Amino acid sequence: MCIGIPMQVIETQPGHALVQGRGEVRRVNTALVGEPRQGDWLLIFLDAAREALSPSRAAEVNATLDLLDAAMAGLDNTAQGSAAFELPSAMSAEQLAALTGAPARG
Repeated sequence: MCIGIPMQVIETQPGHALVQGRGEVRRVNTALVGEPRQGDWLLIFLDAAREALSPSRAAEVNATLDLLDAAMAGLDNTAQGSAAFELPSAMSAEQLAALTGAPARG
């Protein structure tokens, strides 16, 4: 399984960028997202940028990854809040229909 990591551009190079995030610095390929600017946020998979992110979306993904890290470590982090998404089991029929594109059942 691959998990995208939000990382912020600290330096640009033709076709690549030096990015930092979650305690590490990497040189990544930017062919799929174009030339980023310093300070931009990118979603990184296997040392390649796959998507440009807004700062707020990068924060949401990082918060979700923090919750995942805590769960994997066996920590109870319910005081930190919920993930940046809602589980389908907690959604109404209308929300599920909107999510899947299916017509809502009445």
